[in-house]
Amino acid sequence: MAEFSAAPTAHPAESDTHVSPAQRRKAFVGAIAGHLIEWYDYGVYGFLAVYVAANFFKSENPMVGILAAFAVFALSFFVRPLGGLFFGPLADKIGRRKTLMIVLGLMCGATAVIGMLPTYATIGVAAPILLVLMRLVQGFSAGGEVSTISAFVAEYAVKGRRGFATSFLMVTAASGLLLGGVVANGLGAIIGTEAMAEWGWRLPFLLAGVLGVVAVFIRMKLEDSPEFRRLHSEGKTSKTPLRETLRYQRQLFLMGALITLLGSTFYLVLTYLTTYMRTILELTPGAIFWLVLLTGAAAAAFMPVGGAISDRMGDRRPMLAIGAVLVAGAVVWFFLTAPGTDGGLPLVPSLLALGITTGLYCGVPYATMTELMPAHVRSTGIALGYNVPVAVFGGSAPFIASWLINETGDVASPMYFFLLTAAIALVGVAMLRPTDLLGHEDVPVTGSIDAVGGKVTRTVAPRPKADAL
Repeated sequence: MAEFSAAPTAHPAESDTHVSPAQRRKAFVGAIAGHLIEWYDYGVYGFLAVYVAANFFKSENPMVGILAAFAVFALSFFVRPLGGLFFGPLADKIGRRKTLMIVLGLMCGATAVIGMLPTYATIGVAAPILLVLMRLVQGFSAGGEVSTISAFVAEYAVKGRRGFATSFLMVTAASGLLLGGVVANGLGAIIGTEAMAEWGWRLPFLLAGVLGVVAVFIRMKLEDSPEFRRLHSEGKTSKTPLRETLRYQRQLFLMGALITLLGSTFYLVLTYLTTYMRTILELTPGAIFWLVLLTGAAAAAFMPVGGAISDRMGDRRPMLAIGAVLVAGAVVWFFLTAPGTDGGLPLVPSLLALGITTGLYCGVPYATMTELMPAHVRSTGIALGYNVPVAVFGGSAPFIASWLINETGDVASPMYFFLLTAAIALVGVAMLRPTDLLGHEDVPVTGSIDAVGGKVTRTVAPRPKADAL
């Protein structure tokens, strides 16, 4: 039996002699700026679902219109795996930077077009068809954004701080969606519901065109990640990323389990709450604006905390498990108590708990999924492992929540769906082992090769703790 000792591919991004702090900052800021606009574009639809329903779906029952609008919202998520299948391998072949520019251009263009679409009253059934087409373009774009930007930031991260660095992608996504909520709900509070229903709903979509030009320009100035540049220069980029990725079935399953809860609660906090508080709790636009802002801000503030704690612990599993349990408790608290409250102020404690716990959990999975895949197929692996569960459990969350209420008549029934996703995440955490982290730059791999059977036994040393937060 021949003995061997090897380390995973060293990341130039992890070496201070290869990447200066100034280069890291430039890459980080540029990536974050584009990601912010990408998620503003994608999420603003959810905040305007009530107005979209009234303008694009003809129905005497407002709830039917809302269900139709959220069905379109969910449909865009189901095309995301297709976008991932296209853009993930592309990023592993031509680079992260070029792919990021393409997906951002598609997203901003489609969002601006939605703001210019004629309504059902003008062109009839062609209106919702065009809306669906634009949402499909958005979903296709988003399918490539997350996988590519995650690989890009992880490969630029300082050694031992990947959790902290990648958590800011979640912060930025939350901030982008929150920006959409601020613009949509704030505009509604200023010009009123009637004006929003007539023409005001278009403005947040049209703003995307302007922001998109700025964001694409920023991404043009970026250099590709050091890890991809090294792979490219050595001729080690994957020729068939998708085929190679499918060999890592265990890693894909684990990634999907962890992302299930992230997807459902992320869109609960930053999309569905607006509709729930408007249609079920019947709060005023002003109250909804401040409550959504408070909850989203709490989630965004605690995402880096979750990521940083997982770095310091040297093991992401405890933070994932604790976060999942806390999220489950907060979900139960909110849905059991919210319908009985009078006004917005009594909702603050449960919404704060929901925001904080969501932030603690969601700050960890991005780092974990970049560590589950080796660098040469990292973007493709994340594209598959992330987009499928987000499509099933994230984009469908508002629709499923609305459907449960409509079918059962119980306004607390959505909590069962979110508890299911928490249980799936906990199963994934329980199954996760250090040997699954094939792409972690800090973990030395040792083992033995059976000269006859070719069997390889891997053992992995504990992840070093970060020196500082």
